[in-house]
Amino acid sequence: MLPPIPVLTDYGISPTHGFLPEVLPLTRLPDPYYNKWEAVAANLQALILSKRLRGVVDRLPVLSTIGLEHDAEWRRAYSLLSFMAHGYIWSGDSPSDRLPPAIAVPLLKVSQHLEVPPVATYAAVCLWNFKPLFMDEDIDNLENLASLNTFTGSIDESWFYLVSVAMEARGAPTIALMLIAIAAARENDAATVTRCLNSFAERVDDLTALLQRMHESCDPTIFYNRIRPFLAGSKNMAEAGLPHGVIYEDGSGTETYRQYAGGSNAQSSLIQFFDVVLGIEHRPTGEKRGRTDESEREGHAPAPKHNFIMEMRRYMPGPHARFLGDVQAVANIRDFVESNRTNRPLCIAYDACLSMLRNLRDKHIAIVTRYIVVPSREVRARSRSRSPEVARRKVNLATASRQPQGIAYDARGAAAAKQESDKHKQNNLKGTGGTALISFLKQARDETGEPAVEEWTRRFMSRQIRTEGQGDFFAGKEEGAGLVKEEVEVAGLAGTWTIDDDVGGICNY
Repeated sequence: MLPPIPVLTDYGISPTHGFLPEVLPLTRLPDPYYNKWEAVAANLQALILSKRLRGVVDRLPVLSTIGLEHDAEWRRAYSLLSFMAHGYIWSGDSPSDRLPPAIAVPLLKVSQHLEVPPVATYAAVCLWNFKPLFMDEDIDNLENLASLNTFTGSIDESWFYLVSVAMEARGAPTIALMLIAIAAARENDAATVTRCLNSFAERVDDLTALLQRMHESCDPTIFYNRIRPFLAGSKNMAEAGLPHGVIYEDGSGTETYRQYAGGSNAQSSLIQFFDVVLGIEHRPTGEKRGRTDESEREGHAPAPKHNFIMEMRRYMPGPHARFLGDVQAVANIRDFVESNRTNRPLCIAYDACLSMLRNLRDKHIAIVTRYIVVPSREVRARSRSRSPEVARRKVNLATASRQPQGIAYDARGAAAAKQESDKHKQNNLKGTGGTALISFLKQARDETGEPAVEEWTRRFMSRQIRTEGQGDFFAGKEEGAGLVKEEVEVAGLAGTWTIDDDVGGICNY
């Protein structure tokens, strides 16, 4: 007996809005009892700039969650408290390793009710943190969206969140579409599966077009130095000033340090749904594809392994994470295509889906290069020209890579070690989720094309451009010589920037 195909409404998933709430997020909690939370959130930017947020929060009373009734109110409370919590932790010259009871107590209760961790997750800053400007217009239109809460009050921060919101809305119809494809595969209806896959590929291409609009209103320098530090969690953040994590003061007297990942696009249930329904397997970072990978599969999608992507499901709303697990149990598209290799339209449609999804991740690579890798290089370059006192003035995720050179700095071998050191730092950049950024992201991108059925598709997605005159006797033979790394130059808000294949990743994973 095959397990039943999941029904969206059983998981609180909207057929039209997908993982975004069917009822639009509240712009304010209706009960006046919570006016103090609303007041802090409304003035969050000013309180952070004036460095008065911690003092104000320390004086707040501990409010009960008893006045929260509908799901929309619980979600609004979660978003408010998450922004207040991260603002409290990261708004000073050094991060606070404690959250006072006024935030910790209600945040823990709200998080338990919504089945999410007590941090600013993707749900807190994106899924439950937007409003349409005009109710009669679609929410997949970026020009019709606004963010409810921000740390900085900047257009850049709002735009960063809203690109994800628009992508969630634009991709929502693919959820029901691919469940139809799963049902059709069970009935051996290749024509319906092919039609669904073609529509899916077109919709993923639309998402890529939306993602490429990130540069329109989000400046990389502002994002890296002003916005990204507030999104950081408390896990693997020793260099950013939280070696042990954060204590949530819940009044129990037995509080211990907690460590959570920060907000990350890896927490998007939509992107993980794409991987699950297409049968794409993501291995733990650094693990190579084994010969047994294919032989272990028996009529369903690959069994999930313990890795960063699987860990990020713990940061999704509970029903959404359960939905992905249940889809995993019934996903059969990959096996259906492989058992019908003689059906060229079907195979080409499936490979087109993989190609579009890999292209989406290629664009993410470009964005993370521009918004994280390049600014991190600039930060390190500036820190080398500053005194140790100036370089250490503020500690957070943006400054974590600074290595001030003081009187005791040993210059011997510095020039020889600089290139290797820069490469090591680049490959060990931390995402807000707390993982090693570059290694994970490039591997996830490459794994997307592995299930391709057609040989030419696999060659196309793994191709490397070669050129003459490199790696020959005159140029000298180096590792990777003879390969051209595709360079792209774009004039953007922060001037001219370049990207290459050595760096990058899937947005903010």
